This record gives sequence, structure tokens and C-alpha cells, in this order.
Amino acid sequence: MCGFIGMLFDEPMERSAQEIANFKEQNNIITHRGPDDEGYYFDSYMSFGFRRLSIIDIESGTQPLSYHDEQIWMVFNGEIYNYLELRQELVNEGYHFETNSDTEVIAALFTKYKEEAFQLLRGMFAILIWDKQNEELYGARDPFGIKPLFYYENDRGMSFASEKKSIALMLEKEEVDQDALQHYLSFQYVPEPMTMSKGIHKVEPGHYFKKKPAQPIMFTRYWHASFQPMNRSKQDWIEQIQDVMYDSVDVHMRSDVPVGSFLSGGIDSTLIVSIAKTINPRIKTFSVGFEREGYSEIDVAKETADKLNVENISTTITPEAYIKNLPLIMWHMDDPLADPSCVPLYFVSEEARKHVKVVLSGEGSDELFGGYNIYREPESLKVFEAIPTPVKELLAKVSTVLPEGVKGKSFLDRGTTPLRERYIGNAKMFEAEEKEKLLKSYNEQLGYQQITRKLFDHVRDYPSVNQMQYVDIHTWMRGDILLKADRVTMANSLELRVPFLDKEVFQVARQLPVDMKIANGTTKQILREASRGIIPDHVLDRKKLGFPVPIRHWLKNELNGWAKQLIRESETDHLLHKGYILELLHAHCQGKADYSRKIWTVLMFMVWHQNFLEGKLDMHEIKKREQEKELVRS
Repeated sequence: MCGFIGMLFDEPMERSAQEIANFKEQNNIITHRGPDDEGYYFDSYMSFGFRRLSIIDIESGTQPLSYHDEQIWMVFNGEIYNYLELRQELVNEGYHFETNSDTEVIAALFTKYKEEAFQLLRGMFAILIWDKQNEELYGARDPFGIKPLFYYENDRGMSFASEKKSIALMLEKEEVDQDALQHYLSFQYVPEPMTMSKGIHKVEPGHYFKKKPAQPIMFTRYWHASFQPMNRSKQDWIEQIQDVMYDSVDVHMRSDVPVGSFLSGGIDSTLIVSIAKTINPRIKTFSVGFEREGYSEIDVAKETADKLNVENISTTITPEAYIKNLPLIMWHMDDPLADPSCVPLYFVSEEARKHVKVVLSGEGSDELFGGYNIYREPESLKVFEAIPTPVKELLAKVSTVLPEGVKGKSFLDRGTTPLRERYIGNAKMFEAEEKEKLLKSYNEQLGYQQITRKLFDHVRDYPSVNQMQYVDIHTWMRGDILLKADRVTMANSLELRVPFLDKEVFQVARQLPVDMKIANGTTKQILREASRGIIPDHVLDRKKLGFPVPIRHWLKNELNGWAKQLIRESETDHLLHKGYILELLHAHCQGKADYSRKIWTVLMFMVWHQNFLEGKLDMHEIKKREQEKELVRS
């Protein structure tokens, strides 16, 4: 596990000592991704910088790695879980290996199959491969987007990095992308491939690229999520899910260092821990919660750990600690993220890193197995199918004049608007008319449908639940769930592994009929059945909280003064009408409606803006805290 940077020049370059020093500074700013080692490679066209967190085979995992008489150079961030099997196949075909690393397996696989090699990898990865002989750079990102990969093009060439801040460091001036900001206010994250910084983009999951000096970058999609429901008995589905999950957890636990696991009160993490315990009975588990009643899963997690006879280590977060660490956490995010759960995830990662270098987690289960309550919506809206079109049009007009928060308004809105025109994922923040009030440069042509419509076009013949899953996998999961998971764990030099987001697991999940996911008034129905007898009964039918954060209460009380001060001091007057957000905060405090998530979305943008454009984050303090963490670990 690591982080890297790369620079491909359009023309052969002789670098000055200062240019090399600047490049190394870009690499060192992501030391948290790899505190154990660093490495560099330079030739006339290509520069690589690398930071390593040692997980497997520390002696032979050095990067940048050369292969095939130094014709191939590469850097790689991630883990390949089928590398032993791939290595053996290559050995049988006469390939020779100098190391035991998965990195060298990728290089050998590439020499044999070129870009087709990326389809054979089972794991999480961001890869850059420089074919020195043919002067061509290849890059790829894993199918789900577990590992990040950014790029930026200027008049000298193209830069790549594991984190955006490495690229931003070389910019004369970082500017807000106005389109990205408008989409952020809809989604609560910046949808890929955009970032909040003008000119910097992400390589999309399931894509690879080719780039020759002074020629355009060419992207190719090698994988995308699709659904193909099959008819099988319930027992067959249960056995398939159990088999593939035991296999996935097993390969995800391959490591030369201790592996722990996050543990909440839900099915996903409990199933992973229950299976992992059969592989390592001494596995440590980690949980997080808040002091406020109803916002902690620590008690349930401890009960689960006791019944599984595994150790559980928990941490409780105060409002003061939450706010104190918020600027640092948003710095690690690279882009603003309005999901409040990224903070508790940071704290539990910080605690876990004191004990282990690798943790398992349950991300992806809800998207693959139908775990979000919103997936039950098509069933609840069936009543509208029998209503004549003219009546539906009348009801739609009625819903538009009803005030926000009136009971029944949301139901009418959803029932009279086609799914493809209204569904953008789990968290729609500001509606069009609200963004027009908030933004000083509002573009009425830039609706969120520009992001989602092309996704719905791919799945127009799917059942509604599968359409929602598809949209979530290609937006919410990569833009929110996996972004925060990667950044907060890597902020603590902790490797996160997600056994649900495995190609083999998805191959089973994609074949599930809708009635195996949404049934009996619940979600993830068949996964619950497959978990029965493996996980403790008290977890099976309990509603998962999912790192809930008491933002709604805090904005009225403990964080109210902080919020007002942030709004006043934020240098975003040229972008936002601050009076509107202050009106929302006032209305929220008076109990007129719950505007907490909308307010939080704006506040997180302001924190991000202070960090990266106003320079109000003390980098010396960041370095000091990272050094202190390293002392604690050692």
C-alpha cells in the first residue's frame, strides 16, 4: 500500500536540482500514505515518486519497480489478491521473478498481455506503467474505484498522483471549478471525473489510459457494473453467497502484518468479522460512537464482539474533538465532502492504527446486495402506477406549491416524477431553486441529470431497484463511500480492505433477482439469510446506524457559534450568498425544518476553501501531528 506521483513530459527534459527538489516535495506531502519507504525514478520523459506502507514482503516490494531489462518501470498503489495464482501461471509459462511482490506480477502480466492485463487483476489498485522502449505511459484504476488516481495537463506535459494535493502543490493558483461546486451542492461530493479544482481530474474506476509524449491521453473502459438476474432457489443463493464471502475475506486477509476489522452494529461488518475470526481467532475489532444517546453503536458492537469472543477496542468522540480535527480531515479529503461520518471514521482509524496496519471493512455491501432503505421506494410508489397521467400531472403541480417540510410533499414529488429525473443517489442536498439562491454564478443548464442521465441510459430496461443500484455504484459509492474510506485510513497510514467490493462477490451479487434483495419489508434479504447462523442473532434484524453523527443537534447547540463564525470569516463571498445559508441556520435552530445536512454541505465547502485557497491550515501543525502519530506507533 502506498502513494505515488508521476510526470510525463511532452519533450525530453533535463531537470534542475530545484525541479527535482520540488518533485520530491510533491511526493513527501503524501508521506502519510507511505511512511515506511520512498523511491524515485527519472529519465528524459518520465518521473516517478513513491511512498510505501509495508504490508507484504517489505524486502522485495521496493518501487518504482523495473522489469524486462528496465524496459518497463512502474508504480502501483493497492493490493492484488490473486497475485499468487497469476504468478504461478506466469512461472508455468517460463516467466522469471526476482521478487515475491504483487507489483512484479503486474509488470510481468503487462509484458504478456499489455493493457488487457488490467482485466485479470482481482483487487484494489491505481497503476502507472512506463513502457520506456516504446515511450508510452499506461495507467489504470480498479473496477470499483477503491484506490484514487488524479491527473492534470499543462503545456509541459501531464502529472499524475494518488492525492490531488500533490498536483495542487505545483499550481501557481488553485481555482474553484464552478461546475464542480454546483454539482457538489446537489450530491454532497464532487462527482467523478471532476474535482473541485479547475483542471485537475480523476481517472474513472474501471478505466485504463494510454499516453505518449505530446499526444492526447486516450481512455478505455475495461469494466463496468451490470446486472443479470438469474433464477435459483433461495438455498442455492445462500450457499453461493457464503462460499464467495468466505473466499473473499480469506484472500483479503493475506498480509505479513496483523489484520484487524471495523465493527459496527450492522450485518456487513459483523459478517466480515465472523468469517475473519475463523481465519484468525485473535483478530482485533474497532468501534466508534458519540456520547449522545442514539448515536453510538459501541454497546451493540461490544455485545457482538463478546459473543464472537474477539477483542473490541472503542473510541468515543466529543463535539469539541470533532470540530478540532475537522480542518485536518478535510485537508486529507482533497475535495470537500459533506458526509459527517468521515470524521468518526477518521477517529476509529486513528485508534486502529495503534494496533494494526490493515483493517477490513464492510463498504459496498449496501450497493451490491440492496441495503439502502431508499431501494424500497419503488414498492411504496406503486400506487402511482394506477393513476391516470392527467391526475398525476395535477398532483405534481400541487406538490410544487406545498411548502418544504409539509407532510406528503416528498411522497407526491417522488410519485409524480420519473426515477431517472429525480434519483441521484442516497443524498440529494440542494434542489435547483435552492442552488439559485445560494450560488452567485448559478448555471440553470447544469442540472444533476447531466451526471445521472447517461447512467440511466445504460440500464433503461432494468428494474427500478437495479437502476438505483447502478447509479449508486457509479456515483455515491465512488464519490462518497470509498473516498472517505481511502482518505481517512490513509491519513492514519492504515490500509483498508473491503471484501464486499471484490470481483467474485460482485459476480454473485449481480445475478440476484430484486426479490432476493428487497423483501418482507426489509433490505439485503438474502444476505441476511446467508448470515443467519454465522453472525449473532441480535444483529440480524437490527437497523444499521452507519456512523450516525448528531449534526442536527450540534448545529443548534454545541456547534452553533462555530458555524456562524465560519460563515462570517469564510472568504467565499464571491461564490456564495452567505445570507441564504444564515437564514437556513436560523430556521433550523428555531425548529422550522431540519436543514442540518444542507447547512453542513456549505460549511464543509467553506472549511475546504479555508484549507486550500485561503491558506488557513497550518502545515507545520500537520507535520508535527504526523510525527507524533509515528512516535506513538513505533
